[in-house]
Amino acid sequence: MISSLTETQTDVALLAAEVFGRNGSPEQVTMAEESVERFDQDLWRALAESGLLGVVLSEAAGGLGLGLVELALVCEQLGKVVAPVPLIPTLCAAMAIAEHGTTEQKAHWLPGFADGSVIAAIAPAQSVVDVRFEADGTKITGHLVAVPWAHVANLVLVPVGGRLFLIDPAAPGVAAERCVLTSRENGLDIRMGGVSTEPLGDAGAVEWLRQRWLVALAATAAGVTDGALRLTASYTSQREQFGKPLSTFQGVALKAADAYLDTTAIRAAARQAAWKLDRVAANPGGEDALLEVLTAAWWAAEAGQHCVHLTQHLHGGMGADITYPVHRYFLWGKQIELLTGGASSLLAELGDVLVEHPTAGDAVVL
Repeated sequence: MISSLTETQTDVALLAAEVFGRNGSPEQVTMAEESVERFDQDLWRALAESGLLGVVLSEAAGGLGLGLVELALVCEQLGKVVAPVPLIPTLCAAMAIAEHGTTEQKAHWLPGFADGSVIAAIAPAQSVVDVRFEADGTKITGHLVAVPWAHVANLVLVPVGGRLFLIDPAAPGVAAERCVLTSRENGLDIRMGGVSTEPLGDAGAVEWLRQRWLVALAATAAGVTDGALRLTASYTSQREQFGKPLSTFQGVALKAADAYLDTTAIRAAARQAAWKLDRVAANPGGEDALLEVLTAAWWAAEAGQHCVHLTQHLHGGMGADITYPVHRYFLWGKQIELLTGGASSLLAELGDVLVEHPTAGDAVVL
């Protein structure tokens, strides 16, 4: 169980806070959203220069050689500023290629991940519509709906038939149409007609990637809810009603307290899941981290939505003003819920896993 951060982890968290804090102001986010690609390339370069894009890659691949806990800490800072950069799909894809890729795939892709020249997109399972192989088994046909960040990606990771495959979004046979996602980021609707592809890893690669994807989303949700809550605390402390700050009213304080509990639980669950995945990676063949991962994802989806609804509501009419930044946290909270697959689906899966872990709650310390 993770109870405190190591010195290295604290340093990573502080570095990420400094980079995102210096390059992720609401004004800079607005400028990025108004650009054609809706991509903050200045922040992306700053992340590359700081080494944070290689946080989970080995030193031999140009990275920092750290683990999932450190990645989670970086994702928390991303969520706090809701900055439009393809951090989650790119780092998760980098981890997947480093773990499951062939020697040729690693040599081709990994150096570019660390220096920021390679961007990856990941097609969530729910975006894959009737994707199938052509007769020769090397080309795929089908439809991918609203794939985040595919419009600037060099490669897209696609789950097909229980396996993971790499496609080039600019390859012959790809017809792509840009779309705007719930979070106001861009993505692509991709139609594939006989597109060449190559496998990544074996049948276990899809679940391996999914678990790390869910933890990264949960950690980002921890940052989103923290950022929304801090903005709300500042607003309600300054805005007055009947001559008193809104924060002094019991109804406001109770709702803010609920949001604080949501934020705390999401952060704890995400860090715990990241720690467990690192532990499993260090001791392969033993226990797994699925229970912790699904728990973190459920908290991100359920409590994340609850928190951003509360913080939006506490802003009153100001929450409807899209020139004020609180709406971004609401939209990111909803987008994360959608990408996890939704709280109800996660809860059903979590229930199935708990059947195999009847003593799972025995280790909980309150």
